[in-house]
Amino acid sequence: MSRRLVNLTLDTLEDLPRPCRTCVFWELDPVAAEQACTAGDPGLEKEAWVSETLLEWGSCGKLVYVDSAPAGYVMYAPPSFLPRVGVFPTGPASADAALLTTANVVAGYAGGGLGRMLVQAAARDLAKRGIRAIEAFGDAKYGEPDPDGVTFGRCVAPADFFLAVGFKTVRPHPRFPRLRLELRTTLSWKSEVEYALETLLGSMGRPVATGPAAT
Repeated sequence: MSRRLVNLTLDTLEDLPRPCRTCVFWELDPVAAEQACTAGDPGLEKEAWVSETLLEWGSCGKLVYVDSAPAGYVMYAPPSFLPRVGVFPTGPASADAALLTTANVVAGYAGGGLGRMLVQAAARDLAKRGIRAIEAFGDAKYGEPDPDGVTFGRCVAPADFFLAVGFKTVRPHPRFPRLRLELRTTLSWKSEVEYALETLLGSMGRPVATGPAAT
């Protein structure tokens, strides 16, 4: 069984799992995202976002294939490219960090180490480009009903996931803490931390879904 990592591009965008391919949770502000999902074309909006980000910043994600089948992906970008950041009570994200928004392994491939491959690939990519850190908003109550009627669904990864792989809390919150990983620490990740990453991402390997958007 062969494994292959590639950059997220307009060509590989079509290989994102559904409904992630048409999700604009992170890419648009809440009002624009709702309009796109109810009266527009969210798939086209996502394609436009990826195109703009590639042109202005560069690679914004990685996909992994097992043999010829897409098996998972991770996405990241500077906070300024992600309007949804503004709704989080622990924002804004730091200007010197890229924001990790999405990590997903297709259910049939969960538990095989693909999640670890994806996050490490993202870390290597960002470190080579001079990015100092990765930040993320975690969900401290992952799987529980959304607060105040706001739909986050599975678009926000568990806070425990980030903590288990070396992130540190930089702004606490009972629901959505902001966490940070200094990229130089990725060079010395120990095997047990890598295993924790694989296990936690594997638990997220089923298809994601949420109200107006999913990612």
